[in-house]
Amino acid sequence: MAPTDARDQEWWRSSVIYQIYPRSFADSNGTGVGDLRGITARLDSLADLGVDAIWLSPFYRSPQRDAGYDVSDFRDVDPLFGTLEDFDAMVARAHELGLRVVADIVPNHSSSDHPWFQAALAAAPGSPERARYMFRDGKGENGELPPNNWESVFGGPMWTRVTEADGTPGQWYLHIFDSSQPDFNWELEEVRAEFDDVLRFWLDRGVDGFRVDVAHGLIKADGLPDFVQADDEASMGGGAATQSPYWAQDGVHEVWRRWRRIVDEYDGDRILAAEAWVYPLDFMANWVRPDEMHQTFNFGYMETGWDAAALRAVIDDSIATFGAVGAPSTWVLSNHDMIRHATRLSLGEDTPQGHGVGPETPGLPDIDEGIRRARAASLLMLSLPGGAYLYQGEELGLPEAVDIPGHARQDPTWHRTEGERYGRDGCRVPLPWEADGPAYGFSPTGDAWLPQPEIYGVLARDAQLGTEGSTLEMYRAALRLRHELGLGTGAGAVTWDETPEGVLAHRVGDVHIVANVSGEPFPVEGEVLVSSHALEDGMLPKDATIWVRVPE
Repeated sequence: MAPTDARDQEWWRSSVIYQIYPRSFADSNGTGVGDLRGITARLDSLADLGVDAIWLSPFYRSPQRDAGYDVSDFRDVDPLFGTLEDFDAMVARAHELGLRVVADIVPNHSSSDHPWFQAALAAAPGSPERARYMFRDGKGENGELPPNNWESVFGGPMWTRVTEADGTPGQWYLHIFDSSQPDFNWELEEVRAEFDDVLRFWLDRGVDGFRVDVAHGLIKADGLPDFVQADDEASMGGGAATQSPYWAQDGVHEVWRRWRRIVDEYDGDRILAAEAWVYPLDFMANWVRPDEMHQTFNFGYMETGWDAAALRAVIDDSIATFGAVGAPSTWVLSNHDMIRHATRLSLGEDTPQGHGVGPETPGLPDIDEGIRRARAASLLMLSLPGGAYLYQGEELGLPEAVDIPGHARQDPTWHRTEGERYGRDGCRVPLPWEADGPAYGFSPTGDAWLPQPEIYGVLARDAQLGTEGSTLEMYRAALRLRHELGLGTGAGAVTWDETPEGVLAHRVGDVHIVANVSGEPFPVEGEVLVSSHALEDGMLPKDATIWVRVPE
């Protein structure tokens, strides 16, 4: 079990948590898909990096139609990734290294292969088996039209009609995501009790908390009224002003209070972290009230462009808003659903969450410019008070993989929109560990479930380790200093220095953090601790961040 001495109490308030996307992290057996043994073998690298915890995207038993977010058994490991024994060994090794383990959990829906859903298909309309999901009669003379007009996050209708046992067209079932991911009916106590047990199953195995997928979903508005989401809104977005009937319903908070009571039963300060795509920030803060989640991903910050004024505004708003409910802000720049920030921060057009980019996307940035901005953004983020999340590969400066052939793409978004949206494959490409290894060290056979770009040879971990000025060495230095200097533990607002337009600067003790986002070269004095770009004649150029020590 992870250590629980005084230094670890409420560890999540200033932690740096590293997201592992298991199928793309490390492949131990040559299948071309990452696995738990591969993760275990590489945990030393993460301890060396300096993170506090790991978060694993789903590893549960699944037909893998949506990369594991379609779960068919919530209490087992998919054979693709290994066994429960492999999971236990991974948790034990992580704890030996001082790393906590946060598991993804997917409560909004199951796989259509789940025994409950198979029983629902075999049962009659109105049966207890169907009550576990969102089955409804269709509209029209013979029920041939879906119950309402909702559109799936992945494109296409949010409803699929079933064929009844007698061969006749029957009811429709709801799926916010793919048709292979039917939504649970969270109004039913049986569903709530089932997930109580699932939580305890993994807590008993030593996990230190859960990242909760679609934490603003689960509850649907009474009557399931028609609703059309604006084209320019993120596919997962739930706003307070134009609240959709399937996102951010008030009833979801009853579920999270119930889950909080369960994790609080366990020692070791176990946590809940919400994936809640809700706006504005003061609405998102409802998910981290004292009796609900511990953290929620700050998507407002992640979606802010590379603009000094906008960044300052969202940082101030985040700290004030989350602080008002006693929670830390939790900063994040990339994840498995977003275009990697080494590409996104230099894109020439708006790119809503989930849409992705590809070879025909206009305004694709120069790779070097994108990495430079990503490095600067990362150093700024890691200087802020609160928790932070890193997505695997960002410590290497990996850009979005753009040139994935259509036949190799696997995201349901690509297929359900018939190629109109590229989807999320570009941020999920397997990691490069060794410049000269098969599949850049990802797999002993050289197989990789998504093709890796050639630039991975330059950005591989072994090519950067020990190389002065590399992105990896910048992250290692920043994470070490963040701990030593207590940068993440500060409370209250960030106090900004007066700076010219395009420049942000603040201080933590005798450490001066300066981010030149888009301004003229800015003079910086002091002992350089870490920088994303070297000073030029004592001046910090644009697209650069530096931490210096200045005696108080």
